Amino acid sequence: MENDIVKRLMWSGLLAGLSALSGVVAQRVALQVWRRVFDEEPPE
Repeated sequence: MENDIVKRLMWSGLLAGLSALSGVVAQRVALQVWRRVFDEEPPE
């Protein structure tokens, strides 16, 4: 029983971490694309 709970917690943590990381990466990529296309900072 404990092993299943630990595995589920680890899986949830992994998903949360990767989700946060992918959000940061997507924002950085979008920022670079915007700067190259419009040659200015994105609107706030």
